[in-house]
Amino acid sequence: MNAPLRPFWLAQALAAEPAATGVPLTAAIEADVCIVGGGFTGLWTAIQLKQQRPDLRVVIVERDLCGAGASGRNGGCLLTLATKYFTLRKLFGAAEAARIVQASERAVGEIAGFCLRHGIDAEVRLDGTLYTASNTAQLDSLRPVLDELQQQGLSSWQQWPLARVQAHAGSARHLQGFFSPVAGSLQPGKLVRGLARVAQQLGVTVYSQTPMLALEQGSVPVVRTPHGQVRAQQVVLALNAWMPQLFRQFSRSVVLVSSDMLITQPCPEQLTELGLDHGCAVLDSRTFVNYYRTTADGRLMLGKGGNSFAFANRMHSGFDQPSRWEGLLKEQLHSFFPSLREVPLASSWTGASDRTVSGLPFFGQLNGHPRIHYGLGYSGNGVGPSYLGGEILSSLVLGQDNAWTRSPLVRGPLGRFAPEPLRYLGVHLVRDAIRRQERAEDANRQPRWLDRRLARLAEAAGKADKG
Repeated sequence: MNAPLRPFWLAQALAAEPAATGVPLTAAIEADVCIVGGGFTGLWTAIQLKQQRPDLRVVIVERDLCGAGASGRNGGCLLTLATKYFTLRKLFGAAEAARIVQASERAVGEIAGFCLRHGIDAEVRLDGTLYTASNTAQLDSLRPVLDELQQQGLSSWQQWPLARVQAHAGSARHLQGFFSPVAGSLQPGKLVRGLARVAQQLGVTVYSQTPMLALEQGSVPVVRTPHGQVRAQQVVLALNAWMPQLFRQFSRSVVLVSSDMLITQPCPEQLTELGLDHGCAVLDSRTFVNYYRTTADGRLMLGKGGNSFAFANRMHSGFDQPSRWEGLLKEQLHSFFPSLREVPLASSWTGASDRTVSGLPFFGQLNGHPRIHYGLGYSGNGVGPSYLGGEILSSLVLGQDNAWTRSPLVRGPLGRFAPEPLRYLGVHLVRDAIRRQERAEDANRQPRWLDRRLARLAEAAGKADKG
């Protein structure tokens, strides 16, 4: 059997491990908590449970290796939920919106501190984030939400002079920029593998190559796997983009959409000449955002969301292959950085992002079962918020009465998409309209009226609130 294709970050992390095959579950066992899914959400939940209750028997079952899903293949941008403030306030009220924004900013420092304390070399660089306008149509699109954050005393953002924006972002294509120091970038494969190591050191048992085949939702839940089962007092479903396949009640709660990435071979001298000798995450303000950042070993990674959509949220093979949109990614890379045109690419890859109507994750109890908890829907921004997911799910498991268990985030899905086939047809109609609109705006042309109208339908699940 051929070895599975590993995305760049995970392959790089696994290369530093002596053996990373994992051990499957081959017996019937019992546990206090069984976590299904060995990515960021599952691992943070396990770690935070053991930190609070070292006596708990915590088991993780993972269909592949920890980090083989979205956690090991995202762009590695460590961001907050600050730009979702308007959506948070509309859904939850001003007080809860402020609390969630502040918690998401706290999570950035918590992740960095955890890595430092536990010797996880995840290449964390807290060099901030720069949200830009890469054409005139994007100018001031972020100003309403950032002005409101400032008015509410929640803002870590400042507008930079254009010369500083272009120098720091390494490209004259940027026409405006807002900077926050409460962000950065990291190597996600090394982070997720490091979390798995620490979890096991704390006493968590991790079973790899152990997919959940069925979940018996009795008074004491049972997770059935190919060669064993876990009878657990509490179950946590941390499957994210894989949830709709196994639990049809979430089929309209999310849309699976690809985020496609490429990364160059090391070119540290060229990056230094461009001014990219830092780990700042740079994102523009279009609906299908362009995002990029450098790596500790002198590479440049660029990604773009909103390319491929899954019919009926089925996890098709395209989500586990080199990006079929590599040509589009190279076009964007060379548009931002013409001087890197001759730098060879090291890899491209694709990941499935579980987009929600609101652009926010949601949590709850499966079918109202008091012993089965879930969380998903990070909408392309899971590196930082998944730490909060661990806080939420560990609080639910422990039955705590705190701000997280009282939060509206734990009340389940925050909206529904249209049923199939309307959703599939609709998202492609909207995607193509957005692409036409963005091409027109990049060329300083007025987009067609119909394209503008269709593009507005995607704003709810976009990168940031526009007001």
